[in-house]
Amino acid sequence: METSLLVFLLISLAKVIVVVVILLMAVAYTVLLERKLVGRIQNRWGPSRVGPFGLLQPLVDGAKLFLKEDMMPTAVYRPLYILAPMIALGCALTSIAVIPFGADIRWHGVQLFEIADVNIGLLIVLGVTSIGVYGIALSGWSSNNKYSLLGALRASAQVVSYELALGLSLIGVVMRASSLRLRDIVNVQGTHGLISWNFFGGFQFVAFFIYLMAAYAETNRSPFDLPEAESELTAGYHTEYSSMKFAMFFMAEYANMITVSCVATLLFFGGWTSPFGHLFDGVIGGTVANALLPIFWFVAKVFGFLFLYIWVRGTLPRFRYDQLMGFGWKFLVPVAIANIVVTSFCMGLWLPVH
Repeated sequence: METSLLVFLLISLAKVIVVVVILLMAVAYTVLLERKLVGRIQNRWGPSRVGPFGLLQPLVDGAKLFLKEDMMPTAVYRPLYILAPMIALGCALTSIAVIPFGADIRWHGVQLFEIADVNIGLLIVLGVTSIGVYGIALSGWSSNNKYSLLGALRASAQVVSYELALGLSLIGVVMRASSLRLRDIVNVQGTHGLISWNFFGGFQFVAFFIYLMAAYAETNRSPFDLPEAESELTAGYHTEYSSMKFAMFFMAEYANMITVSCVATLLFFGGWTSPFGHLFDGVIGGTVANALLPIFWFVAKVFGFLFLYIWVRGTLPRFRYDQLMGFGWKFLVPVAIANIVVTSFCMGLWLPVH
């Protein structure tokens, strides 16, 4: 009994370390990807000096932020000023714990490709990511700066508004899977490849676009980046932050982008399942291939979402704040409710009566 508990603890610790390191590396290189792609969209090169093709630029940027002087204005409320970036980054890193990113492979009875396999994984992701707004709200209030406070108030109102539309958009997916467990939701989509995915075969494409727009607003990304609008609020809620505290907000934003992309992949595009279903199962065999191929599909889909995030930032102008709030309450929420009604009607009509 003690041996099995020790094995469980050691494997869990190894999983946590590996996933956190990979996530932080993904955050660093998502920043580089964004700078490169936005540069190309604007007909310039982007970072190209440090390392081959600028590949070492994220490491240099991280070192620069780490070594900068940590300025603290005299009028701030110190406890919350220090705690706020920790809350933002902590919530961003915690939500990845329930994301399954590979097939159901166990070693000594422990799931290898998921830190924590819980049956309400989707609720945990929504709950933890929504708590992250406390970091933004507290940072704005504790900074004792009018621009920071305005950015924090905008962020609070924006996240609360779009959280509702985002949650409602996922109800159709949950109804189809009859489960809040993320692995179950993926398994429902894995039977016939692409036509089994919720976006195509599940007819949840309306829900997906609601989720996508609400996710942009949730993560304060363009065209919904009103809490940190440079043209109005200098830098919004993190105006008074410098050094690693600023870097923690920066890392939290990109970690949330990756989490949102992972959830979209799991709920609407079959997670780690192949778009070809089981068509090539006999052609590509072996234990290693069966373990690594699902991870390849998962990473490819997440990369596609990150690419879309950056593409939208480089092409669409920022909303006005009243347009932002009106779009959430007057359009996204009613359409999300209509999607639930239509999905319920179709499932009641087509499912056999027992």
